[in-house]
Amino acid sequence: MTAAPATITPAEHRPRRQDGRISRLTAMLVMGVCTVYFLTPLWWLFVGATKSRDQFTDTHSLWFADFHLLDNVGELLAYRDGVFLRWTLNSVAYTAGAALLGTVLAAMCGYALAKYRFPGRELIFNVVLSGVLVPATALALPLFLIFSKVEATNTFWAVFLPSLVNPFGVYLARVYASAGVPDGLLEAARIDGSGEIRTFLTISARLMSPALVTIFLFHFVAVWNNFLLPLVMLSDERLFPVTLGLYSWNTQIAQVPELRGMVIVGSLISIAPLAVAFLLLQRFWRTGISTGAVK
Repeated sequence: MTAAPATITPAEHRPRRQDGRISRLTAMLVMGVCTVYFLTPLWWLFVGATKSRDQFTDTHSLWFADFHLLDNVGELLAYRDGVFLRWTLNSVAYTAGAALLGTVLAAMCGYALAKYRFPGRELIFNVVLSGVLVPATALALPLFLIFSKVEATNTFWAVFLPSLVNPFGVYLARVYASAGVPDGLLEAARIDGSGEIRTFLTISARLMSPALVTIFLFHFVAVWNNFLLPLVMLSDERLFPVTLGLYSWNTQIAQVPELRGMVIVGSLISIAPLAVAFLLLQRFWRTGISTGAVK
């Protein structure tokens, strides 16, 4: 004789539904608080960039007064023969080149560590992984001493070459290549006569494209926001990236009060490339993160 299965009454369902609603409401509340926390500085920055010099201190900091954004941008770009524009172009040169080449190097290194067997492979990977744990502040002074030995400080290369290194990108590329590039597919390509470089460029790189976009985005943000390395390496204002240029203006506000508004407007403009990059690449970014984590 078999026992009849127990039936769940509607009264027993009710506590579960209530617990689910409370959990969802709690999650929404936490996400809402976090959203407000992160967006409030951006809102303050945008509102401050639309005000004139007098309105910035005499009006509410989180609400608009007269809209002078275009005038402020024009004043910023015309100040000192457009030095801010030069700083922005420097940041683009440092970031675009370093992020692109750094992504290629990280992808090739991670792919080699994932798909080739050679002595010392795990040791090399552990050394690369330890580089993720070393803060950038600890490397700034050694890098300065190295570049000063070859008289390369205060040059474009003093900032560009160290920015190519991306240990986290190597780690992410290895994880993704291990899970996302089948060994059988590589063997089939070798049997068909495809060389290793051709196989990587035509097959593996395409399969790794979500990870490559993710690496590029992380590297782009890191290099664009880089401040300490240019501060240590550069003394020529013409070579400053936008982060260091705005910092130099901010230190002069006590002597030149009109720079306060320019720092605010310049800060707003400086985050525009990051916002554009996230909006354009967010689909690939989400895919790369989730695939690398799940696989």
